Amino acid sequence: MRLTLFSLLFFSLLAAEPAEAKSDAQKFIDSQLKTDPLFCNAVVGILAVDQNGNTIAEWNSNLPLLTASTLKTVTTGLGLYYLGPDYRFSTRIAYSGQIRDSVLQGNLHIIGGGDPTLGSQDTVAYKIDSIFGIWKNAVDACGIKKIEGNIVVDDRFFEREAIPDSWSWGNISTDYGSAPSGLSFYENNQIFKLIPGEQPGDSVSVSISYPGLPDFQIVNELKTAKAKSGDRSAYYTQDMVQAGRFTGTVPADRDSILSVNSNKFPHLSCGYEFREYLLRHGIESKPQIVDISQVGEDEDEALIYIAQTYSPELRRIVNVTNHISNNFYAETILKTIGKKMTGSGSYDSSVVAVRRLLKELNVPLTGFTMEDGSGLSRQNYVSPAFFCNYYSKIAESDIFVPFFESLPVPGEGGTLKNVLRNAPVQIKNRIHAKSGSLANVKCYAGYVECEGGSGLIRFAILVNNYAARTSQIQPKIEGFLEMLTHCE
Repeated sequence: MRLTLFSLLFFSLLAAEPAEAKSDAQKFIDSQLKTDPLFCNAVVGILAVDQNGNTIAEWNSNLPLLTASTLKTVTTGLGLYYLGPDYRFSTRIAYSGQIRDSVLQGNLHIIGGGDPTLGSQDTVAYKIDSIFGIWKNAVDACGIKKIEGNIVVDDRFFEREAIPDSWSWGNISTDYGSAPSGLSFYENNQIFKLIPGEQPGDSVSVSISYPGLPDFQIVNELKTAKAKSGDRSAYYTQDMVQAGRFTGTVPADRDSILSVNSNKFPHLSCGYEFREYLLRHGIESKPQIVDISQVGEDEDEALIYIAQTYSPELRRIVNVTNHISNNFYAETILKTIGKKMTGSGSYDSSVVAVRRLLKELNVPLTGFTMEDGSGLSRQNYVSPAFFCNYYSKIAESDIFVPFFESLPVPGEGGTLKNVLRNAPVQIKNRIHAKSGSLANVKCYAGYVECEGGSGLIRFAILVNNYAARTSQIQPKIEGFLEMLTHCE
């Protein structure tokens, strides 16, 4: 079959038309990542789009993958959007019964409102002595010098869940595995002091340093090991009984070791520490610390409220959450979204609330599965395409500035402190992103500022199931991040 003159001219013009130029980021994917066995034998998803929605770089962009802590950007962004940057958590103090001759013949109540900063040592938190001081001043103002009843601790703001169902059992006792409480305290952690014996095989002394917990039982199976053997202690606890178990060894050459672990009864610790504060400041009684479940429901109706304290603004809490990747703050924000939207502070209701908010923002839910707020679950699956769609909608919203400012910048501290260590400052300052790490998972997601038509790039790079040390794949991930800053 012969081609006509028109056909020959048409196909010659097509052949002469130049191919669309690839960005430096796409060239890097094609030449460096797709040819590297470490990435070819892993599962990788990448997408970067400019402010106009044009694709700058792509590889498996619709593939849902484990996110690790990059999921915090969804939790914190929606928290700012729904609750508001100036939202504050509250805690209330009330009493029941009568006050006669400076004696409270009834109970003193501490009623939690989910404040994750209560008793926290983070710089964003108000000092606990200042909070306790306000509560005590309210007690003083009522003329109370002695409590004949109990201190009742009320954590009903959230449903009691030791950890999300999708977390592994190994997370339940760790300091980063503390789930939210309606009445949290000290980020729901507890410090134990371990003092080894003089010789290998000797028993190890274990005591609670802070915060206290009434009637807590320590099962101590620790033994002293030889010098320089390292801290090989392990701690196990749960929320069914007030007990914890230490196993393993600690070396003989250490004077002491501070072990920070999850506290599943933070509301009781809050009551205990406030009682001790009252004793030190002139309230001459030592009331029992009582869980709200042990008090009749009719007492709620008779409460007289005498004080209310507040957390810092949510924007400040979000800033800490994203900068240092605080799991506990992220989980609390997630549960608060669910509580305020549905009335139930459970994980199930909170995930439902998140999906409603995403629909409200017109973010497609394709490629999005969420099980917790921090990314610790290995059942969170999110695609790079979802992240980029979400970041685009957040960029159009009223809360973009506090959200954007909460994302770490390489070299400025937080989780990106050591990223692109040798890159020029002007390159580092263009990247605003959240990192995420789990075993064999490394991710980054956020924004890159570029001059010219590309504007503010939205991106996500999610690398799962790599059979190597993270240090082996990190250089090329950082190479991709730097290539994104070359866009104009």
